[in-house]
Amino acid sequence: MKLTYDPRRNVAYLRLREVTAEVDTIRISDELNIDIAPDGTVHGIELLNANAQLRGADGGRLVVVDEAAGKETDIPLAG
Repeated sequence: MKLTYDPRRNVAYLRLREVTAEVDTIRISDELNIDIAPDGTVHGIELLNANAQLRGADGGRLVVVDEAAGKETDIPLAG
């Protein structure tokens, strides 16, 4: 899994798996697209106007939680 952010376009992309086939992009809203393969697996989630969406209630932090290990990591977002 990989989260990327392009500040020039203000777009973030959460890639869940490598694209091995053509995917369909489903527009959920003006600020959210989801890439889905023909077999129904989700390949990625695109956030438009990403800085506003990623800042949200966490105040500009990305919180990564490993529930199996009981660990939580805070990553401050740039900008």
